[in-house]
Amino acid sequence: MLSPRFIIVSFDGLRPDLVSQELTPNLFRLQSLGVTLSKHRTIYPSETRSAFPSLVTGATTSRHGMVGNKYIDRSVSPPRYIDTADAVLLRELDLESGGRLMSAPTLGEILAVSGKSLAVLATNTPGTTRFFHHKAEDFGHVRLSGHFREACTPEEVLAEVETRVGLLPPELPKLEPDKAGQDWITSTFLDVVWPNHRPDVTILSYGEPDVTSHFHGTGAEETLRIIAHCDRQFGRVLDWWEAEGRAGGVQLVAASDHGHITGHTRVSVIDCLQDAGFHPGTVPAPGVDVVVVPGQVGALYLADPSDEQISRLVRAITSQPWCGPIFTRAKDEVQGIAPGSFAQHLVFADHVRAPDVSFSFRADDSIDPFGLAGGTFYDNDRRSGLGVHGGLHPKELAAVGIVAGSAFPASGAASTVPSGICDFAPTILHLLEIDRPSEMNGRALHELFQDPAKADAEIRRETVEAGFGRFRQVLRRVQVGSTTYVESGMAEG
Repeated sequence: MLSPRFIIVSFDGLRPDLVSQELTPNLFRLQSLGVTLSKHRTIYPSETRSAFPSLVTGATTSRHGMVGNKYIDRSVSPPRYIDTADAVLLRELDLESGGRLMSAPTLGEILAVSGKSLAVLATNTPGTTRFFHHKAEDFGHVRLSGHFREACTPEEVLAEVETRVGLLPPELPKLEPDKAGQDWITSTFLDVVWPNHRPDVTILSYGEPDVTSHFHGTGAEETLRIIAHCDRQFGRVLDWWEAEGRAGGVQLVAASDHGHITGHTRVSVIDCLQDAGFHPGTVPAPGVDVVVVPGQVGALYLADPSDEQISRLVRAITSQPWCGPIFTRAKDEVQGIAPGSFAQHLVFADHVRAPDVSFSFRADDSIDPFGLAGGTFYDNDRRSGLGVHGGLHPKELAAVGIVAGSAFPASGAASTVPSGICDFAPTILHLLEIDRPSEMNGRALHELFQDPAKADAEIRRETVEAGFGRFRQVLRRVQVGSTTYVESGMAEG
């Protein structure tokens, strides 16, 4: 019997409720050929460079350590600001730390130890592309960016692709949807990587519709057009899979790393903290008592992270109408050390790199101009009406999950058992008969190896609450066996 191979095709930022016969006929076709994970979610924070590390480690941020797209590294003196979009910086950090950039082993490393390979083709930022397999050059594995040479390895494979497929497309302005990059990585997989290298696992990551949603809006015409374009490129892969790959034992997975909601009201966290008597900044510096890391999920690092200062900071934040769920280090099983806050471990965000205070902007179920549910306060320099993510609204946490192939015998079925982005890696390792490392807290999706309608999973739901003064927050989680998923977090008051 042939050892199975796997292709994970990711659509960055695609909401599952945008998958339809009209807009994404090829994803819709895949649903008819396999199993749709109808209760599939990402992790917190619902940011790309936290979620994709969870994809390849099978672990939450508390285990792999990528606590946000950007974070403050306090392992050095003075502390430094880290933007994980920079692939060269990530390589330097990994070498500097003795290979501990991520504090959990990744799929590429695990496969390499077993004599197997992981190939990556991605049009995301150079840092995201590296995160899919940050040690690819150490094992001679293929990692190709659709735009950035610094994220590509080996050089001879890139040269082979540029001869056969065409030169690496230049990076486009953010306002211009990226069609060329998606075309290039698709052709590269079909014409070079698969026929010449036959990786055991391939990650094919379309960096859209995320960027276009950020700059045009989640339901804007430009965004819908790039979703349809990515679906057409995926259709080329699906045609190949139906003609050749499926019979060769290839298992096909379609996924996204998070959803989007719409920013409706702009605020300034720095201005509010200044009004509360703090001296905030966006990077560590003399005189800065709290670093406000830019992003849709609030990450606050104090120069003096004492219980008293953390509580003072939480009081200032929770008095604002834009403050959503808020987290600090644990006081007990539910509460953080600051009154009104949740313990970070409830959302699996308790890592040494975690901010002293993290929060989501307050979100709601308002309908945006495109008819999509989910709105929020936000803090960036863009106009209202654009897509954002990072927080705990159900539409941010909802992610695409579809599987098809001989390992998943049902066709056209939907699984209602909760699942998450951390579950793909342990499922792949189970099917390859490779032991999973102890750091993985995702689970193998055993219910998909049979008829999902007959799945007998033990599912338990829980709701926890916290508050201080008028501020109240609610967190909902669901447990399947010993694995817990965050469903939503909301706040009011």
